[in-house]
Amino acid sequence: MPGLYKDEGIVLGRIKLGEADRIVTIFTRSNGKVRAVAKGVRKTKSRFGGRLEPFTLVDLMFYRGRSLDTITAASVIESFSPVRDDYAAFTAASALAEVTDKVTEERERGFQTYSLLRAGLQALARGKVETIVPAFMVKLLSVSGYHPSLVVCAGCGEGGGLVGFGPGLGGAVCGSCRFEDESAFRLSPDRLQLLAHLLSSDFGQTAEPQATIDVTHALRRYAEYHLERPLRSLSMLVAT
Repeated sequence: MPGLYKDEGIVLGRIKLGEADRIVTIFTRSNGKVRAVAKGVRKTKSRFGGRLEPFTLVDLMFYRGRSLDTITAASVIESFSPVRDDYAAFTAASALAEVTDKVTEERERGFQTYSLLRAGLQALARGKVETIVPAFMVKLLSVSGYHPSLVVCAGCGEGGGLVGFGPGLGGAVCGSCRFEDESAFRLSPDRLQLLAHLLSSDFGQTAEPQATIDVTHALRRYAEYHLERPLRSLSMLVAT
């Protein structure tokens, strides 16, 4: 039928609409980020049941609308229920969902982003929470056009003496260039090495808790500088 299309996607979030409906934000495999109305989803006898919970991977049927699409059918492919049952995994998944929502534009197809988000949630469901958030962030920023320089100075291009991170210049900075970027802050060489390792490795790597906090904080400041908007869910993971 005209206007109908099928896709699979991961629920990023949802907000109330009227007395019984919700607007659901979904990152889909083929259509990018889609905002769609799920009618009657808040009713006790809703035909959607719990299929549109945050972080759920669902098979969907949409009806394309002028401003918002409408979800006409949904079935669960993967629930990721262990993520919602564990506080640490839930807060990490919330960060993944928010970063994805803030970085991406509506209807902009991004199969790499979809694959990263799915892999990140799968890793969280396996209980490998430790470095998932910074690993996801540095990978997503890289594929989304915000790739940070991690092994050479973003200012002068030199490969040695890296002592900080400058969002304005685009990543790692040496001692001299650090003072040329008002947004720059100190970040030790071992933290920069950890970021480079997370970028090139699969999810599930281990790191010291403080090192994980430090690189997550650095990526938060880097992302907020370039996106020009706050990432509130990350405040539950690192101190501001």
